[in-house]
Amino acid sequence: MVNQNRIIENLKAFVALDSPSLNERLVCDKLKDYLKAIGIEAVEDNVGEIIGGTTGNLYACVDGGIDAEPVLFSAHMDTVEPSHGKTAVVHEDGTITSDGTTVLGSDDLAGVVAILEGLTQLKENNIPHRPIELLFSVCEETHGGGASTFDYSKLKSKVAYVFDMDGAPGSAASSAPSILTYKVKFIGKSAHAGFEAEKGIHAIKAAAKAVTLIPCGNIEEGVTANVGVISGGKATNIVPDCAEITGEIRSFNPDKIEDKINEVISICKACAEEIGGSIEEKHSVEVHAFATPDETETVKRFKKVCGEMGLSGETYPTFGGSDANAYAQHGVEGIVVATGMNNCHACNEYTTVDELTTAAELAFNLMKE
Repeated sequence: MVNQNRIIENLKAFVALDSPSLNERLVCDKLKDYLKAIGIEAVEDNVGEIIGGTTGNLYACVDGGIDAEPVLFSAHMDTVEPSHGKTAVVHEDGTITSDGTTVLGSDDLAGVVAILEGLTQLKENNIPHRPIELLFSVCEETHGGGASTFDYSKLKSKVAYVFDMDGAPGSAASSAPSILTYKVKFIGKSAHAGFEAEKGIHAIKAAAKAVTLIPCGNIEEGVTANVGVISGGKATNIVPDCAEITGEIRSFNPDKIEDKINEVISICKACAEEIGGSIEEKHSVEVHAFATPDETETVKRFKKVCGEMGLSGETYPTFGGSDANAYAQHGVEGIVVATGMNNCHACNEYTTVDELTTAAELAFNLMKE
């Protein structure tokens, strides 16, 4: 029932718009115009001003004429870098890629397009439906900055379908971890490396030793950790008096995440003190874990619709964060629906015409269910 040509053209049009985190203005304006053209008035909030961006979250409520509990459909407007000058190339086999110099941006423009097509079908065919709330967020790629700052007093839905998962449509993530980020600064003492190196305290050596001791990777069931950035020093002839490491810890268990960051701090402190230095550290939980069990109405409805479409309806945990994490903190029970985006956050990212079409059909069927 969905219009495949329109889906493709919409994806191409949205992909062509630059929309890095904190500057989603072009996508937001196009969304407003599209929604208005199909009779939906969307309102932009002031979250952009609060978080230092150019654009706010875009919210709308669509009355479908059926007295039932509302449902939230959500996707985000920002894309990761490199994203300037994106273009969607549709290949003969139905694969859609960028030109190879940027990401495609199907994360999350595939989700945006799927939701828009579902809404358009409802409007064009005058199909009655339960109230639908829409939230197109900003800065999802920077730990959900838009969704976490949204004014939830506006929201009536207690159920959310977040169209923002990689893989073939017909599956969804029903749980995700907390994500903690940290930065540790190693403080040493500078000295001339040629004439009086013994008077210095080598901050990079302390940081380097700490990195070798900090557990990384899948460190235990349900817990991952990584040191992603190390920096320091000023010149080859100066004993470095400062070095920094930046990392993250992900865990489905909030208690575990606290245990692991304490372990990281202890290792860093010991390595610094061993050579006469010290540390300064800061850490914060950027995203809080959520879990939506299979027995909830949210998942049951998803599985029912998928079954009717001949899709698997599989639900599973993911180690990635999304706006669903933020929604759960405000009493909104959600799952993260796969939309056919693949190799996300890379220049070889791709989707396919068939997957986009299925994602749009799934959005439509969930909306009218």
